[in-house]
Amino acid sequence: MKEWLQSPEHARWLELAVALGLRVLGALVVLLIGLRIASLVADWIGRALARTQIERTAAIFLGRVARIALQVVLLLAVVQLLGVPMTSMLAVLGAAGLAIGLALKDSLSNIASGVMLVALRPFKVGDTVTINGTTGRVEVISIFQTQLRGPDNQTITLPNSLITTDSIINLTPDTMRRIELVVGIGYDDDIDLARETALGLMRGDARILATPAPDVLVYALADSSVNLGIRCHVGNADWFAVKCDLTERIKKAYDAAGISIPFPQRDTHVYTHAAPPRQPAATQPRA
Repeated sequence: MKEWLQSPEHARWLELAVALGLRVLGALVVLLIGLRIASLVADWIGRALARTQIERTAAIFLGRVARIALQVVLLLAVVQLLGVPMTSMLAVLGAAGLAIGLALKDSLSNIASGVMLVALRPFKVGDTVTINGTTGRVEVISIFQTQLRGPDNQTITLPNSLITTDSIINLTPDTMRRIELVVGIGYDDDIDLARETALGLMRGDARILATPAPDVLVYALADSSVNLGIRCHVGNADWFAVKCDLTERIKKAYDAAGISIPFPQRDTHVYTHAAPPRQPAATQPRA
């Protein structure tokens, strides 16, 4: 053992171990410092984009893309410091990228959809939207998914590919929103009285806008009722409260005015037919 420790082979292995240790240590130092620098640069890019005319959602998205790109470049630099040839590394990354791309095609679709959402901007952070039948306020638009805050304070996470392939209803851009109630009255009730009663309620509510003016239209002559369309416009923030309040006040006002709101019903007519006279049984002659 003592002879091997004093041999040239041992010295060569020791030199290789020291060189490898120094290389790994240097790679770790570069990795840690690089991650910190990449984070600082990405934050600086995000703040710089926020000060420009670019929309806030796009600035956040581009900042995250810049962070990932810097981290990929840092990883390649660390691998090169470890002594891995870049040509071989790029070949391995290319093959791995093809395999990963085939395996994660849905995730790549989410990335492409995220880029489309930022480029086309159908909505931005803070908007209230309805997507795939789900309504909520947009909180985060990331590379893979979009996060909404629902009306009951629940967190709703939607894949970006689902958003771009479905209808998007943005409830935020306009300062007002229309309320539309469909109320049925009886065929024997006075339509003009029902119209004036509803209009009086809407004109007396300060939250309901005067322009466009509220109106009451006859929508349909249904099976059991005359359906009235009661329409008005309110501010976005008042939409839900006014809709619920107006529905309740219309019911009470119609009850006070003697206007019925019929429920679906069906008349059944039963007809009774007289039974035909019974024929006597034929008698057989006795043998």
